Amino acid sequence: MGEDSRLAAVVALAQGMAAACSSRETWCAAATGACRALGGSFAALSVWERELGRLRVLVNAGERAEGEEEFPDDESYPVHQFAEITEFLHERWAGGGEPGAWVETAEGPAAGRPGYVHQRVAALRRRGRGCCVVAPIVLHGRAWGELYVARPVGAPVFDRADADFATVLASVVAAGLAQTERLEEAKRLAYTDALTGLANRRAVDARLDEAIERHRRDGVAVSLVVCDLNGLKRVNDTHGHAVGDRLLERFGTVLSLCGAMVPGALAARLGGDEFCLLAVGPPADAVVEAAGELCRRAAEMEIGDGVACGVASTEDPIGPVRSARRLFRLADAAQYRAKAEGAARPVVAGREGPRDPVVRLADEPPREEDGERRRFRGRHSP
Repeated sequence: MGEDSRLAAVVALAQGMAAACSSRETWCAAATGACRALGGSFAALSVWERELGRLRVLVNAGERAEGEEEFPDDESYPVHQFAEITEFLHERWAGGGEPGAWVETAEGPAAGRPGYVHQRVAALRRRGRGCCVVAPIVLHGRAWGELYVARPVGAPVFDRADADFATVLASVVAAGLAQTERLEEAKRLAYTDALTGLANRRAVDARLDEAIERHRRDGVAVSLVVCDLNGLKRVNDTHGHAVGDRLLERFGTVLSLCGAMVPGALAARLGGDEFCLLAVGPPADAVVEAAGELCRRAAEMEIGDGVACGVASTEDPIGPVRSARRLFRLADAAQYRAKAEGAARPVVAGREGPRDPVVRLADEPPREEDGERRRFRGRHSP
């Protein structure tokens, strides 16, 4: 491959990773792009999980052998089998050297070798491959993992120039992974409540809009629990905001634990003392049961005065739900009633007959004297 072709391959790899929208797409773009650039038939990207002492395969691209999955759940290897990761590379970097790629063949070590690695040679033979080039990936100054590209038996063996080019490709992959990490972290922060670690209002809005669309299209059940944590102002005024924050954090943990009772439920803090639980798919009774457990556990917390919970589900007789705003209004009206009555259990919209007071409250215009208490998530579109 000439200089122009290799430059084009580097640009294609970088562009492919930049266009990826998820971690998996990034891994796949890295492995696929490197495989093409090096004229390989197979490529893999692996991460060194230090805390588990293993090299875990993230993606297998190209011509996979029997048993190799594109995104394996549990393909990993103890790092002590790969001394170049934990010893050779570390020693070279500590001495001021740069990480470089090397070649292994089914017959033993080849160009740019750090030493014979029996496990790699055995794997080449077992999977019908003739040679491989292994390039370490360095991220934030530390060994992150490796890029591995192989060719089949009978194909030309990778040479020193290929190993040098693989080192360049690994640097491009590292830059792409760093960018993905930054984007993932920004996305996580954008959809996470900083104090409790739960989802935030933005995440709920996005998930609920999608859920209502699925409900309208496929009839999927959507249930929403809206919670108002009682006593936060009293705690703040009496004990200070640091204790109030501990109350919010503690309740967030309880909400997360109770939400785990409902598969796939999203636990979130809407802001202030308001929280919610959003479930898409599970039956309404399961959500009501989880809300009841939430009320029980909140009442037993050492600080605060429990929680007022309202539930609204498309499975209950609440009328058509064509927008996220209406489901929020119903759940908020149920929570409003629970708070007004000091209910120890959740109030559920639509379960008190044709003239259910919660449904009527949600659907009638707010009165002047209701003030801010009945906002009904007005930021949602009708």
